[in-house]
Amino acid sequence: MPRISKTRVTMQEFLELAETRLPTELIAGEVVVKPTPNLPHQRLVFRTAHYLQMLVQTGYIYVAPVDVVFDNENVLQPDVFWVAPDSQCEPMDDRFFHGSPDLVIEILSPTTARRDRDIKFVLYEKYGAREYWLVDPDARFVEVYRRQADRLVRLGFFGQGEKFTSPVLDNASLDVDTLFFGT
Repeated sequence: MPRISKTRVTMQEFLELAETRLPTELIAGEVVVKPTPNLPHQRLVFRTAHYLQMLVQTGYIYVAPVDVVFDNENVLQPDVFWVAPDSQCEPMDDRFFHGSPDLVIEILSPTTARRDRDIKFVLYEKYGAREYWLVDPDARFVEVYRRQADRLVRLGFFGQGEKFTSPVLDNASLDVDTLFFGT
């Protein structure tokens, strides 16, 4: 397994780093540089963003690498995220977003799954994501969490042949088969 390099910096120092094509995040003050995602991962990122674009007519959909700043020690790059028109997540200087997106989607991979389920989950929960999806490209399921009060609560696992509804996306019905296999 490739080694992930880490260096401790502030959010301001992180935002001043040179552009890179490698996924780079600031987690608990440490710069975390991950390997470039594989092609199936990137296809699923694109397919997910495209599917959301077809379903939702409001707000904005973004794909990594786009920085989302939470605080002075945490800047993440969700694989896919949606920002509602009335969101608390706001663009800053046309460079990054500040605050949690309304919907955050992480595509699991061997090098990121643990961090997506643990550290990043806690940050999305703490800073107010309204919905969080963990998409497993190997098992072909979507694990969906929704905000209830100040917590993200698991709605369920949805696999082949199943659908789920997203109140965050104007009660859109999402078909897991369409997500993984296209239309």
